[in-house]
Parts: sequence; C-alpha cells; structure tokens
Amino acid sequence: MLQVLRRGFIAGVDAFLTPQQRQLPPDKLGQYRVLVGTALSMLLLNLLFWVNLRSSSIAGRRSVAVVALLAVASYALVLMLVRWGRSYRAVALLMCVFLTMAFLGVTLVSEDLRVVSHATVMLVPLLAVYLLGGSLGFLFTAIVCLAVGPFHKLYHSGFGSKPPLLAILAALGNNSSAVVALLIGWCLFWLHSSSREQAHAALKQALETLRESEGKLSNLIESTDDFVMSLDTEGRRVAANRPALQLISALTGSELPPGAPLFPPVPREPWSELLVLFKKALTGQRGRTEVEFPMEGRSRTLEIIASPVRSKEGRVVGVTFFARDISARREAEARLAELHRSLLDVSRHAGMAEVATGVLHNVGNTLNSVNVSVGVVGERLRGSRLPGLARAAELMKQHLPSLGSFLTEDERGRQLPPYIIAVSEQLVQERDALLTEVKSLSESVEHMKSVVSMQQENARFVGVVEQVQVARLLDDALKLQAQSLDKEGIQVRREYAEVPQVLVDRHKLLQILFNLLSNARHALQESGRTDKRLTVRIGADAGGELLRIEVADNGVGISPENLPRLFCQGFTTKKDGHGFGLHTSALAAAELGGALTCTSPGPGQGATFLLELPALPEQRMGR
Repeated sequence: MLQVLRRGFIAGVDAFLTPQQRQLPPDKLGQYRVLVGTALSMLLLNLLFWVNLRSSSIAGRRSVAVVALLAVASYALVLMLVRWGRSYRAVALLMCVFLTMAFLGVTLVSEDLRVVSHATVMLVPLLAVYLLGGSLGFLFTAIVCLAVGPFHKLYHSGFGSKPPLLAILAALGNNSSAVVALLIGWCLFWLHSSSREQAHAALKQALETLRESEGKLSNLIESTDDFVMSLDTEGRRVAANRPALQLISALTGSELPPGAPLFPPVPREPWSELLVLFKKALTGQRGRTEVEFPMEGRSRTLEIIASPVRSKEGRVVGVTFFARDISARREAEARLAELHRSLLDVSRHAGMAEVATGVLHNVGNTLNSVNVSVGVVGERLRGSRLPGLARAAELMKQHLPSLGSFLTEDERGRQLPPYIIAVSEQLVQERDALLTEVKSLSESVEHMKSVVSMQQENARFVGVVEQVQVARLLDDALKLQAQSLDKEGIQVRREYAEVPQVLVDRHKLLQILFNLLSNARHALQESGRTDKRLTVRIGADAGGELLRIEVADNGVGISPENLPRLFCQGFTTKKDGHGFGLHTSALAAAELGGALTCTSPGPGQGATFLLELPALPEQRMGR
C-alpha cells in the first residue's frame, strides 16, 4: 500500500517536471522533486489555512487570510518557474524567500502566538538547509527566529509603552521555546545535510573509481583476441567482449543481446559440452575443455575455461567463459607430430644405413683380402711347372716299350729322372702355398658370412622388443668395427660385469652402440695419438635399477661449450660430419626408456658416452 502511494505521489510530482529534468541524476532529480513537493504541499496547506480562517475567531484573521492567498500565488509561481526556469538554485532561493515572507507576513498581521509558532514554521530551516545549504539555511532560520521571538512581541506590544532597551530585553524571552526548536531543527538538518553531502561525495568518488576500474577492465577485455563472456546463474548474458559476440553471431547466425540466454532450449553438440561445463562451474569448480565448432566451412577448435563468479559471501552468482582459438596450434602440433614421425623414420633408416655401411666396409675389406688371395692363386697356377711334367710324361709314354734303355742310354732319357724329381719338389711347394692361400680365402669368406649373418640376425626383428644379452650385442658391434680398429692401431679393452638381459629393440640398441663406437673411432683417428685406447664397460648403477654401458676413448675430447649441444640435430665438430648420428642415438635411447649422456674433461682428454637402460623388474641387480 505504501509503495503504491509513494509511486503515485512521485508520478504526481514528476508531472510538473520537464522530460529533461526527469532524466537528471538521482540527487538532482531528488532536489527538484522536493522543491515541487514542497510548493504543492504549501499550496495545499495555505488553501486549507485560508478556508479554516473563515470560520476561525483568531484576531486579524482577514489579514492572515490575505497573507495566505498571497502565499498560494507565490507557490504557484514557484511551480511555473520550476518548469520554465533555467536555474534550479534561483528557484530554490525564491521558494525559501516566499516561505520566509509568508511567515513574516503572518507575524505582522496576527497577534496570536498559535499562528506564529505553528508547526509549519519548521519547514523553513529544513527546506533552506536541504535546498540551499547550511549557510543560507542559517540565514533564513535566523530571520524566522527573530520574527517568531522578539520581533513579534515588539511589533505588537513593545514599541510605544516602554523604553526601547527595556522593550527589547523583555521581548527576548518571548516564545523562546519556538526559537530554540527552530535553532535545534536547523542544527539537526545541517548535520544531516553535511553527512549526506559527505556520503554523496564519497559515493561519487566510489562511483568514479568504479567507472574507472570498469573502463580499465573493459579496455583489457576488449584488447584481447580471446573470447570473454560472463553469464548469470540462469545462463543469460551479462557481459561480453567483441570477439565473443562475433563468435556467437558466427555460430548462431544472430546477435546475443544482454539478458538473452546463451544456451538453446535443446542443446546439442557442441553446446551440450558447454552446458556441462557451465553446470560444473555453478557448483564452484573450475572446468576446462576443448570443443570443435564448424565455422567458415572448416572445423575450428576452441579451448574453453569456465570459472565461477563468487559474491562476498562466497556464493556463486555467475560464470565467466574464457575461450581461445587453438586451431592453428592444433594444426601445428599435428604437423610437428608428423615431422617427428618422419624424423624417427629417417633416423631409423639412417641408423640402418650406418650399420649397413659398417657391414659393407667390413665385407669390402675382406673382399680385398679375397682378391689378393685369388690373385696369388692365379699367379701360382700360371707359373706352375705342371705343363713341363706333362711333357715329360708324354715322352716316357712314347718310349714305353724300351723305357729302360731310353732312361739309361738316351741323352734325353738320362735327364728325365732329375727333372721329374725337381718338378715334384716344386709342385709340393706350390701345393703348400696354394693351400695357405685357400685357407686365407676360406677364412675371409667365413668372416664375410659371419658379418652378414650377424647383420641378418640383428635386423631380422626390427621394432620387436625382446630380451637381449648386452655383452653379446656389444661384441657384435665391435666386430663391425674390427677391421677399422685394427687398421688404426686402436687397442680395445672390454670390462664386462655380470648383468642380466634387458628388454629392448635389438636393432635400436645395436644402432646406438655402433654410432658410439664409430664416434670414438673417429675421435681417436683425429687425435694423432700413438696410444689409441677404446674402453667399453658394462655394469649397473648402485640401486640395480639401471644397466650402464660406457664407451670411453682418449681421443680429441669435447670442449665444455659444445657439450650441451652435442645431441642436437645438425650439430657436429667433424669436417665431413652431418650431425645426425648422436641425435639419432639420443632419440633411440629415449624410445628404449633410457638416456644417453656424455662427459669430457676437455679438448685432447677424451670423452665418455654413457647409455643407461632400465633393467628387467624381475632381474634387477642386487635383488
């Protein structure tokens, strides 16, 4: 009921205001409403006062009635000036002047203290302080106090019957309670107005700070390319930046005005995923997901984060969505993954080619020995005395009937036995030499067969994980390098501890070992040392969790600045190197679940490569 009366009264007051005045800020609009409401109220009170005076016995009622009618006209003029005037303060000052003059007029025309000290006189300090401030309010209050107090007494009874000084002193105590009440009223109204002004100033400053903060936040949100949108607990739009609105428009084909729901009545993919994220955030949990949206003829992937918005009491009052288009990143990651797979394939093929090159190198060196042996055998056969022996046999065959007389009497026959003896001795020597070459040839062929067989055995199950004896595989890798190591005069030391088998891809491990041995061989070859030494060790760590394979040399060594880049693709210190072997070995070690590292005291002091592989759980050392 009170709300209805309030709305009705405000609507009646606003009818006297212009549309521009009704659009003023709340504080200014409130002052205009008080001004109009006071004028209307005083207009009504003076009309009622005038009607009551007609039947009243108050002395001088006609004069008071005239004053009341003049007051009615004054308040009507104030209502007109409020609507048509340009200065609010001038109209408010005129309103206070009219109100004060009305009370002064009543003081002059009425001797009755009931009229002079009527309760309506309290409106003067109240309105003057509210409309004009404390200083002008005190001025009007002082005028009314003088009129209600001594002036009324002096005017009606004091000026002719007593000396002026005695009349003034007698009049000061007249109607003192009304004067004190007016002063107390002014003081209270002034304190209220001051507090109100201070509160208004603090509120204004807080609003300016809030607007400044909102402006900064708005600029921050608008400056990002990410999608930002805030929703209330019903899923309706509260705030959103331009990229978010453009995204919603592109997805739905329509705008999303403030207060409109984001989710359709029957959400489908991908809106259903966002709805799940929204409901999770309403429970106070922060959620994240990746959603694919079909836009612009292609699929775009958005990374979306939903965060709850909490009140001071900790209650969830909304949800903020942060979204970022990661389509380009996803495509780049896919390309990177494809490149990584291609790199692994190339690395595997390079490793296979490296091992195959080692096989061909060993076979090639052995073929040189075979060619030498074949050449020696051919030369021996071409220089053999076997044709001469055949001719001697033919000569004996021709003289077979008289072979005895031929051997004793004929000159050619007498030379034949010594010749046969000499040829026989030479043929025995040739046979021994040929047997030696055939043996060497057989050993070379056997070596080629073993190298090829070893390569076939190690490459037969490429990509298959199996239990491998590390010592045997390391010996195989040394065999591939045997010819080159012997040729360079490199002394090989084997320091093998008893270790169990490991579960690895045989070919990958062989590839790593071959690369490490080849790298050590080149380092020793470039060092120019006479005491070239290559040491290979097999052992385990202190806890028995890892199997350790070390390949150490006393070659050219590695400078400290090159150690961090040693396993990077394309990095090499060799003139004819390609920077691929160690990088490939490091990748292969990681694929086997292990790690490949290197240490070196410095240039000219050799290097040690350490390959660590996880031991089988059931065969871990020391357990």
